[in-house]
Amino acid sequence: MAPMKSNLKTHLCGLYLDSPIVLLSGCVGFGKEYTRLKGFSNADAGAICLKGTTLDPRQGNQPHRITETANGMLNAIGLQNPGAEKVINQILPSLDRAETKFIINISGSSVEEYGEIAKRFDDTDIDAIEINISCPNVKEGGVAFGNDPDMSYRVVDICRKNTKKPLITKLSPNQTDIAYSAKRCIEAGSDGLAVINTIMGMAIDTETRRPIIGNNSGGLSGPAIKPIALLNVHQVHQESKKHNIPIIGQGGIATASDAIEFIIAGATAVGVGTALFYDPLVCKKINVGISKYLTETGMKSVESLVGTLELN
Repeated sequence: MAPMKSNLKTHLCGLYLDSPIVLLSGCVGFGKEYTRLKGFSNADAGAICLKGTTLDPRQGNQPHRITETANGMLNAIGLQNPGAEKVINQILPSLDRAETKFIINISGSSVEEYGEIAKRFDDTDIDAIEINISCPNVKEGGVAFGNDPDMSYRVVDICRKNTKKPLITKLSPNQTDIAYSAKRCIEAGSDGLAVINTIMGMAIDTETRRPIIGNNSGGLSGPAIKPIALLNVHQVHQESKKHNIPIIGQGGIATASDAIEFIIAGATAVGVGTALFYDPLVCKKINVGISKYLTETGMKSVESLVGTLELN
């Protein structure tokens, strides 16, 4: 395997990454699924965000869980996972740490559960923790934590009190003011922000007149959401740059040009997810394209490109 170009190296929440690419949670399982494919290597990504994990095992939602849409896909997996104990004791020890950095994605149905699962992973050798705040607050009415900035603060705050690991908060686009939500998460102690999570959507079977997704609605991802994600990254960057908090920009990235747009908008790293389903080797192409762009524009690093957007 050819060595990674040195101009791709970047820093994220105290971690040194060989590439700005982060493979997104839920798209690569627990870091081993894609390694069965010829030509795929975890080393092509600077970090891998592992599948969303809860304190106790979850079976997930009823089918259908995934459906294609125009330039995208809807998913409602329902956080199917084996639970924190199994992930910590069986899955984490089997990961090849020489390949890349690994980030665990955590979810909870109460503020207390978030605190407990953060505490469990604090005692592991995981590199960082990503907080999925798009879960419903079962104890207090069912509204997603991430759609209420003050509730987001409470979740990040309890995680911060229970771990010294770098914390990355995954922001929901399904809210009124994502920049204010970012501000509250930073105040609570988040070391980084992932922008954005999926956008809620629906697909309908016209013959049955029922939603195609078993859960009725799901999260929309893929190229269809890229313009929204880019704007959200720009908006959040206006707040995060005041505190030197990095952003993982994500939402529809499928090419090097897409990734470069996100970096210009303010992202330090770029998340690749849905694109892996139709081109598992896309990371190699994105790395080559970013490196070439930096060389051609006379920039020595990814960091020199971050947030260089000039508005009209």
